[in-house]
Amino acid sequence: MVVTHLDHIELIVSDLDRFVHMFKAMGYVETSRSNHHGVSVEFQIPGIDQPIFEIHQVSGEEVVGVNHIAWRVDDVAAAADELRSKGVEVSDPNLVEATGRTIINGRDPDGWRIQFVDAKRAAPTE
Repeated sequence: MVVTHLDHIELIVSDLDRFVHMFKAMGYVETSRSNHHGVSVEFQIPGIDQPIFEIHQVSGEEVVGVNHIAWRVDDVAAAADELRSKGVEVSDPNLVEATGRTIINGRDPDGWRIQFVDAKRAAPTE
């Protein structure tokens, strides 16, 4: 498995509108908005292969902070097989229709969620 890029970092925030304003003030461009996690907004610095920040309003039992870091791989199914062969537990590949990403999730040794994203991103359906 070869990680090719940092794909995105998902933040759970206390005030979505204030974070949207801050990211725009820093020069980030809003690249998408969906109903994923209530409302999810993605931002990216202009340029080739810049990582994405996905932010959404805290809800339910969530806590404010980093939800996960996601790395891009060429083939998420092959990455799942390789990680499992090395003793790392990960989910089966899953297409998240709201974002167009096919992902696998796991936990790092301290229990934080990690995610791997297929490089071939589909168009979001929401």
